[in-house]
Amino acid sequence: MPPMPTLHDYQPPMEPYLDVLHVDDDILVVNKQSGLLSVPGKDPSLWDCIEYRARQTWPTAGMCHRLDKDTSGVLVLALNKRAHGRIGSQFEHRKTTKSYLVRVAGIVAEDSGLVDLPLATDWLNKPRQRVDFDHGRPSQTQWQVLEREDNATRMRLVPLTGRTHQLRVHMKAIGHVILGDAFYAEEAEFLAADRLQLHAAELGFTHPTTEQFTTFVAPDPF
Repeated sequence: MPPMPTLHDYQPPMEPYLDVLHVDDDILVVNKQSGLLSVPGKDPSLWDCIEYRARQTWPTAGMCHRLDKDTSGVLVLALNKRAHGRIGSQFEHRKTTKSYLVRVAGIVAEDSGLVDLPLATDWLNKPRQRVDFDHGRPSQTQWQVLEREDNATRMRLVPLTGRTHQLRVHMKAIGHVILGDAFYAEEAEFLAADRLQLHAAELGFTHPTTEQFTTFVAPDPF
């Protein structure tokens, strides 16, 4: 297994500095790059993030949710307190829709399915998570095969719950770890891609002012 990432590994991408998908008086929707934090880390060296970059142009921007540093894709920030409250409530009550694109190791035999495995923190190896039937929280991921490559499979994942590292652990649990995963892949699978092959492709929610349900899409980086 590759070594755990350290603070010295943080070299956030600079181009594009901020990839804006949509902006209006209430929300800012961006396509986050792999390797860039959503919000600042605890260590002072981890100050550069989507929220910091957004506030240089929109000082009131606040993150409504997060993606892992190495995950790319759609993120929404609120530009005022009312919008933040309304969008935050949708995430809290699971009224948003999400889908992810991944490339996993090996050839997935079935065309679609559901992973239903409880997850808990692996306390001896934080921040890793693990399947835990005794103490884990219920976790479900729907999946669909999009394309089978020579020794990898492109899939669409729809998380029905929102546990930490859920998609990563669920894919590993069914024997098809996500390529480029520094936390869960073995060395060969980690080195098989130049980044974590996990992308938040679509995010849908009800706009806080127009009250129209809108889905935002970030282009497939794979």
